[in-house]
Amino acid sequence: MKNFTFMLAPMEDITDSAFRTICHKYGADTTFTEMVRIDPLSRNNAATWSRLEFKDSTPVIIQLLGANEPRLKKFLKLFKPHQGFEGFNFNLGCPSPQVIKLGQGCAMIKRISKTKKLVNIIHDYGYNCSIKMRLGMNKFEKEKKIYLNLIDAVDADFFIVHARYGAQTYKEEPDYSVYEECVKTGKKIIANGNINTKEQVEYFKKINVNGIMIGRKAVNNPAIFNELKGLKSPNLETIKKEYLELAEKYNAPFKYRKNVLKHLGEKDEEYREE
Repeated sequence: MKNFTFMLAPMEDITDSAFRTICHKYGADTTFTEMVRIDPLSRNNAATWSRLEFKDSTPVIIQLLGANEPRLKKFLKLFKPHQGFEGFNFNLGCPSPQVIKLGQGCAMIKRISKTKKLVNIIHDYGYNCSIKMRLGMNKFEKEKKIYLNLIDAVDADFFIVHARYGAQTYKEEPDYSVYEECVKTGKKIIANGNINTKEQVEYFKKINVNGIMIGRKAVNNPAIFNELKGLKSPNLETIKKEYLELAEKYNAPFKYRKNVLKHLGEKDEEYREE
């Protein structure tokens, strides 16, 4: 990992090879697949595996959702690394009631022993493993600082901390004050949540955060990474044309193209990153 890393967030029906590639071209150091579920991967489900078809060498991390250790091992036995693959990431941030009911997503933040086992399995197979998490499922869990217990106890390669708890919407402000105590754990911390200005980047650098992750704002403007680095990029029309050429080249599904084009250039977002 670089001294300060710019990451593209996982987003359902958006972060396919075409979109990841255009964001990497314009400054994203590392990109993420959309969330994929371990269970269907372990059953060799073709539709789920199709989300892991990589068309080029863009640096990418695969985001996983699940908590079943035998199924994780079964998937890892089937998995073959590709050029650009940098590791796996566990989703401990999804606030969906259906996911939480299964003890996954946000519910995993307090399942520290289980999370440690899953991360260790990934490491045992020789792959890097990170965690993307919220501050808990609700305000109570945030105030109890359960997220700090997990960061302190789990040996992940880095932690992407979305500075909201699960019950909060994207219209509610993230709490950036949590990052200083996260950094004090000595672990590598990536900030996530409504980040889109150079001033924010400078603040996170000042408090020794290791990088930032951007989701929704990158769909509005894939060149936001370069802009935050102080680098020049072409206008959105040029980027749109380049994206469409990649989408055609990589045979991107229509719904992915539709989702990207719907939000490209917009200022307001109605969708959720993983």
